[in-house]
Amino acid sequence: GELPLVKCFLGQLNQVFMNLLANSIDALEESNQGREFADIKANPNRITIKTQVSEDNQSVVIWIKDNGKGMSESVQCQIFDPLFTTKSIGKGTGLGLSISRQIVEEMHRGSLTCTSILGQGSEFAIALPIE
Repeated sequence: GELPLVKCFLGQLNQVFMNLLANSIDALEESNQGREFADIKANPNRITIKTQVSEDNQSVVIWIKDNGKGMSESVQCQIFDPLFTTKSIGKGTGLGLSISRQIVEEMHRGSLTCTSILGQGSEFAIALPIE
């Protein structure tokens, strides 16, 4: 879609997008464990990225959604905490989402939120103010 320009630190936002996409890929790989090829073919892994201007025309919103395993409410409450991870040793530091939230909220005066349904996937929304 046609989006207005936003003032941002491009390299830092790139880090946010890469963190979210890497987490989605990991969630999809994990959700494939124990699945048959026919099941994966019938219900393929999907990462969807959507952008639009917020309803109040104050922000550009970027949604990154996957159809992975999703998260429980107790995990969702902790995902932005520094050093919290659900990944096995050597797979993650537990810093990606906390750094991403800091970049979006402190550096860009925006918001980073997550909604997730266990067994259905997760969606992250990044809202950046329009200058």
